[in-house]
Parts: sequence; C-alpha cells; structure tokens
Amino acid sequence: MTPLLDRPLILASALVYAALTLAVGWWAMRRTRTARDFFIAGQDVGLLVTGLATTSATFSGFVFIGGPGLTYRLGLASLLISASVGFTAGLLGWTVAKRLRLLAEVRPVLTVPDAILCRYRSRLASGLAALAVVAGTIGYLGAQLLALGVMIEAIFGTRALAGEASLPLAMAAGLVVILAYSVTGGMVAGVYTDVLQGSLMLVAALAVFAHALASGGGLGAIARRIAASDVFGPSFLDPLGGVPVMTAVGFFFVFAVGSLGQPHVLHKFYMLDEPRKLKWLPLTLGLSQALCVLIWLGIGLAVPSLVAAGRLAPLANPDDAAPAFLLGFVPEVLAGLVFAGILAAIMSSADSFLNVAAAALVRDLPRALGRRPRRQLQRGRWAVLGVAIAAAFFALVYGDLVALLGTFAFGTFAAALTPALAVGLNWRRVSAAAASASIATGVAVNLGLEFLARQTLFPALPRPAFLVPGVLPAAVALAASFTVLIALSWLRGGRRPLDEDVAAVMEA
Repeated sequence: MTPLLDRPLILASALVYAALTLAVGWWAMRRTRTARDFFIAGQDVGLLVTGLATTSATFSGFVFIGGPGLTYRLGLASLLISASVGFTAGLLGWTVAKRLRLLAEVRPVLTVPDAILCRYRSRLASGLAALAVVAGTIGYLGAQLLALGVMIEAIFGTRALAGEASLPLAMAAGLVVILAYSVTGGMVAGVYTDVLQGSLMLVAALAVFAHALASGGGLGAIARRIAASDVFGPSFLDPLGGVPVMTAVGFFFVFAVGSLGQPHVLHKFYMLDEPRKLKWLPLTLGLSQALCVLIWLGIGLAVPSLVAAGRLAPLANPDDAAPAFLLGFVPEVLAGLVFAGILAAIMSSADSFLNVAAAALVRDLPRALGRRPRRQLQRGRWAVLGVAIAAAFFALVYGDLVALLGTFAFGTFAAALTPALAVGLNWRRVSAAAASASIATGVAVNLGLEFLARQTLFPALPRPAFLVPGVLPAAVALAASFTVLIALSWLRGGRRPLDEDVAAVMEA
C-alpha cells in the first residue's frame, strides 16, 4: 500500500479529524461536572443523536476494518454476522430498550449492572454483570485498538519503516489520542463524536459501495471473476461454503440474539431525553445500520475481485482489505472522508467501551461489595487509563483478525448478559439465583472454551469433545446461559416478588 504521506489530502483529513476529536474532548470536559454527565451525558440527548450513537457503538472498527478482512478470509459467510440488522433494532426496542430507559425514570440507573440490581435485588448478580462488562470490554476495546493500529499504519506507512514493531507502535499512538479524548469528556465527548462519525459514514457508505461495484465492472462481473479464481473459487460466494455450517449458524445466532446484551449499546438508551421517542428507534437504528453494512459488502466483494483480476496483490493480512481498496481505487477526496469516518467510528466506540468499563469498576463493583462508591468522576478517569492499557496488551497477545477478536468480545457480552436482560426484564418468573447462575455460566463457558480452542501452552490438554471444528465458543456459551436461566426459573416456579416501580416498568 502507498503511504498516505504521498496522498496529502487523505493525510490532512486524518489529522484534521484527530484535531477535531481532541477539541470535542476539551469542550466536553468543560461540560462534564458530575458522574451522571460522564457516564450517560446528563440524560439529555435526542433520538437522532441516540440512534447515531448506537450505530457508532455497534458499527466501528469491527465492521469497517474487520468486516472486509473477515470476508477476504472466509467469503460471504462472514456476512451472516450482519444479516440480522433488519430486525435486531426492533428486538432491541421491544425487549430491552424501553424497559431500561423507563427504569432510569424511576431509579438512579446509569449502567447495565444497575438495571440488573434493580430487577433482581441481588448484589451478586449485579457484581457478576460488572465483571462480565469489564472482561468483554477488554476484548472489544482491543479490537478497536487493533483496527486503529491498522489505520495508522496505512495513513503513515509505518510498516515499511518499523517492520514488525509497526503495529504495536501504531496502536500505542492511537491509544494516546483515545485516552486524551476519553479521560477528559467521558460520554459527553463520545456522543457528539458519534454524531460526526455517523453522519460521515452514512454519506460515505453509498459512495464507497458504488465505487466498489464500479471497480469490478458490476456485481455480476465481480461474482464471475471471484468464482473463476484459483485463489477464491465458487465456494467464496456460497453463504455456507466458506466455513462449516455450525460456524455460519453460530455467527447468526450470536450476533442476532446476542445484540440484546451488549452494554455499550444498551448504555446509549439511558441518554435519551424522552422515553416516548423509543418507538422510532427501530427505524432510525435499522436504516443507519443497513446503510453502513454496504461498506462491508462492497469492499468485501471488490477486493477479492481485484486480486483475482491481478489488479491488487494478494493480501498478507486480510485486515488490510479496506485500507488497500480506499488507497488504490477510490478518489482521494472520498477516501479522505471515509478514513476520517472510520477513525471517528473507532474513537467513539472506544470511548463507549471505556465508559461502561469505568462505570463497572468504580460504581458497580463497589456497590456489589456493599461499599458506597466515592469520587466516581475522578476514579472513573483513572479506570479508563487502566482498562485501555489492558485492552491494548490483550489485543497484541490474541494475535488474530480484528473481526475474530471482536466476535470473542461480543460473545462474552452476549452469553453473560442477554438472558438476564432480554428474558428477565420480560418474565417475572426469573429469579436472582437463575440470573446469577446464567451470567456466571456465560462468562465461564465462553472464556474457558476460547482458551481451550486457542491455547498452546499445554499441548496435552484435550479439546472438549462437543467443541467440534467450526463451533463458535460464544454460541455454545450463549446457549448454555439461556438453558441455565430458563431451567432454574422453571424448577423454582412461581412469579417473583418485585418492587412496585420495577413491576410497573415491566408491565408498561
């Protein structure tokens, strides 16, 4: 790839965006005076901003960098991750979003573990949820930092200068900018950067998709070229041909159902100023997500087609797919816009993850231990620093594609929190014991299976017999978490007593 030092307009766009990001952080710091400001932007955000913020939290470096990279490796089966966007927004609105926002009307709720505490009156369940949030955040934030490192490498051409040290150095540089931005302004900074990012990506999505199709002579020509290629072949275009069937089904299950337990997404609903506006959430969120997926689809098809035609060298690192296409086959003005938009997406998502993890560490865990949280704003900023460093280290140790690291983290959130929230906020029979057991099962099974699937320290350690090749650990963990929650709820029987205000929220 040609370093962007030779493409001054694109470089200027990236630098201008970095400056705008720091300016937003400084402006937000002056508006961030309380923990409520830092964690949920003062609960004074409109529907459009909430929709853009939710899209930004969902579609970030994981989608814009990781999506095309995963498609390059697996083929169109990777799109099963995003195939649920047509109804996920509706599921969020109907099962979780409304009740979370109404809880914030009757209780001082700032976080997902807060909601768990209100619903189940269990410090154990709330504490386990907080631990799950921290564990998942380290993985998901690591995916954002990895994507940011790939972007910085492309922008400044550091790989040719620093060799193997390039990616760690690029990630460190990006981490400095993220910390300068997130430590100061918290969610106030994140939500207004989300507006910038969402606007940029919605404008750029259609343009990039059109250029992707034009680069290969149209969708039909792209498909024929890929199918005839010795590198990719017809199986690349088969929705189930590039991966085992269980992998494809697992992708869809985890990302469709597991979307109901993503704290960085659910956190955004607390910020909405009027709960009544949530009826428009499926439209605003679903439409913006569907448009953003066009970048994944367009670049994911265009790059293999260009490689098959000999117009682009085969990629050593699949995560280079999006930068390679933007640098070589998109007009410089549009490429600059998209690079700035991707940087914005990564920054806003990173801020969201740091925010929910900081809240879990300085607010939720102390409360679960029976302690009164103190100096939440100051300690929250220190927690941001610690979580960011841990995430960067984990991303380097994990050593795989952005999308696969993101899938692991998404699965951790999904397995731990989806049953307790999506079922528990709609079914009074779910007990605190069932919720606690479900959360613990989800985290333990996902982390344990991921370790057994990847570990090389103990070669003699057997792989679980039920974890056949292609089965996603996250899918197994999510299924186990649902099973535990429902089984324990049925075995213990009866409707659970609830506080009057919480019962009213569940019946609304």
